[in-house]
Amino acid sequence: MNLPLKLLLPLLLCVAAPVAAQPLPEWEQLTPAQRETLIAPLRDRWNDSPERRQRMYEHARGWQQMTPEQRVQARRGMHRFEHMSPEQRRDAQALYARMRGMDKNQRQQLREQWKAMTAEQRRQWVQDNPPPPRPPH
Repeated sequence: MNLPLKLLLPLLLCVAAPVAAQPLPEWEQLTPAQRETLIAPLRDRWNDSPERRQRMYEHARGWQQMTPEQRVQARRGMHRFEHMSPEQRRDAQALYARMRGMDKNQRQQLREQWKAMTAEQRRQWVQDNPPPPRPPH
């Protein structure tokens, strides 16, 4: 029996298409192997970097205390930071370090001041207000 190509091609595509992934269950319903797959990278980082354990633990606790909206905002910020040039990252780190101790009005005032600065003024500001040294990864 010869099927016309018009009928055969869609059938082949259906057979070759991957099965739609089933949504994964809640943590409690994961298999031990699935849990191990998720935990192994974290365990390796923990064991390989004793000097970073306190920082890792504090980050995890901070994440747990965030609201879902705060987590979305944090993810967006991390995504933006990952796509910055090294100079932009340095500027962002300097601004963030300076703003940490400010109230909302002071932060807004610094943002406005930053936007009004020329590139040279920004370079000078960062030189005068360098970001703190980052702990080792």
